[in-house]
Amino acid sequence: LTFEETGLLAHNMEDVAPVAPVEEVAPIEVVEPVITDVNTALRHVLKNAMVMDGLRRGIKESVRALDRREARICFLAADCDEKSYVNLVRALCNEADVPLLSVDSRNQLAEWCGLAKRDAEGEVKKVCKCSCAVVTDYGEQSQALTFLLDHLKKESE
Repeated sequence: LTFEETGLLAHNMEDVAPVAPVEEVAPIEVVEPVITDVNTALRHVLKNAMVMDGLRRGIKESVRALDRREARICFLAADCDEKSYVNLVRALCNEADVPLLSVDSRNQLAEWCGLAKRDAEGEVKKVCKCSCAVVTDYGEQSQALTFLLDHLKKESE
């Protein structure tokens, strides 16, 4: 079969309807929100790391990343009640020279790490607790990452 036989090809240009010119649309610029506090910066950095598959959640994954020297920053929940857990993470961070930041609660860290189930409206309905998370790949450079790294430098001084 050829195009002429199937009737898919117009024999005459008069048979073809004129096409209206397409207007060019300006690209949409994504404006990053201004980061003013550490918790907002943490949330953005964890989200970017999760997108780039550079986030390790939980004790097993975190200890493995710390032990292999892949970790760039570690987060530990302040309400973690297991002393051996806290001591292990702190010792590995000191040994690997990885900055350790404290987060207020396990639920908050879990939500930021993507371990929360949400309903259709976007409200959190169930959160798995997460006491430790490690970032191995920050993803793209952002204002939140710059703010967080500056905060770590100030804290270490």
